[in-house]
Amino acid sequence: MGRMFGTDGVRGLANANLGPELALQLAGAAAQELGRATGASSSPRPLAVIGRDPRASGEMLEAAVTAGLTASGVDVLSVGVLPTPAVAYLTAYYDACMGVMISASHNPMPDNGIKIFAAGGRKLDDATECRIEARVHAGEVRRPTGAGIGRVQVAVDPASRYLAHLVGVLPGRITGLTVVVDCAHGAASATAPAAYAAAGARVITINAEPDGLNINDGCGSTHLEQLQKAVVEHGADIGIAHDGDADRCLAVDAAGAVVDGDAIMAVLALALHDAGRLVDDTLVTTVMSNLGLRIAMREQGIAMVTTAVGDRYVLEELERGGYSLGGEQSGHVVIPAHSSTGDGILTALLVLGRMAETGRSLAELAGVMTQLPQVLINVPVADRAAAVRSARVAAAVHRVEQELGDTGRVLLRPSGTEQLVRVMIEAERVDVAERLARDLAAVVAAA
Repeated sequence: MGRMFGTDGVRGLANANLGPELALQLAGAAAQELGRATGASSSPRPLAVIGRDPRASGEMLEAAVTAGLTASGVDVLSVGVLPTPAVAYLTAYYDACMGVMISASHNPMPDNGIKIFAAGGRKLDDATECRIEARVHAGEVRRPTGAGIGRVQVAVDPASRYLAHLVGVLPGRITGLTVVVDCAHGAASATAPAAYAAAGARVITINAEPDGLNINDGCGSTHLEQLQKAVVEHGADIGIAHDGDADRCLAVDAAGAVVDGDAIMAVLALALHDAGRLVDDTLVTTVMSNLGLRIAMREQGIAMVTTAVGDRYVLEELERGGYSLGGEQSGHVVIPAHSSTGDGILTALLVLGRMAETGRSLAELAGVMTQLPQVLINVPVADRAAAVRSARVAAAVHRVEQELGDTGRVLLRPSGTEQLVRVMIEAERVDVAERLARDLAAVVAAA
């Protein structure tokens, strides 16, 4: 049996490989592993915070998770439809033993997922996930009766608590900036526009009418075309794109050009560096970050530490080194001083704050780095692990590395959830990157 947890929780096709039965079992196992009474609670039972994005299957899965937790003696506080980072924040705010976010992030509507946070809103490490999985497979369940059964409450205006936290991070107002925000018909449809407006921006909102079926449908961080068009049409200073659960943020400058997670990290790293708050002058990124980011940071006297793909691994490195900024090219950006996980709204607010503070446009700020052409091909294989270990593939990788020298790089990465190998090539010229990626992908496919 394959590993249940992927790079960000348990994810699958809702009501198929991720149905209410698994949700109930997973919640019960997590309760057994993470449940503990908190000193701040008047109840002898531990407390869990539950939130979700607006996709239709979230209603079903929330009910199943709630049943699994309460049946295990854990009280549940439902915070409703809110971004993933809001659930993480509120897990800490309410001194809960754990938090659960029901979302498949940027995935299409038919998918869903269950993300679990430990106390303090922290993501789970590999060892904890493995113990929860083992409990699911073993069917370990200890169910109390009578007064020991958990109870369910609905939180009173949790969104306001989260918004106050977000706006409180900014040292000044962002008055005078016009922002277009694409909410992907997702969890940020109410909170993102409210946050930017509360900070002083003029806000134009698109794709903020979730109906349970339209989340991420041709919009949001995976489909930037609508946002690019709207920014230019409205003469806005910046466009912000969130995914379904708003733990990531991509941007568009005033001319409609995309500013990805790497460029956003460059902007924020320099802001912290200039303020003397970039710990050890170090930025934490994953192996997928563009070589252009490393070059730009080196020129600014900033070191980079690289992790495996997944913001959980970025978080682990941030904690290990006590660093102050990290993230992914996809737009997950983590600022430990203000959030225990990636927070797309917080990231956007800090970028807006930097624009207001410096009086510079997003294009000027992001211009600190030059993106090298990057080509990514997903190659279907019968066995992703065996393909990566293949001697023929290793020899092909070596040939590509010799041709690129220090002007590019090659990365081969097995998917964490599918029988795919991701072939990524960076080079100074896009035609070179495309040719080498095609050649290497063919070798991987035949392995």
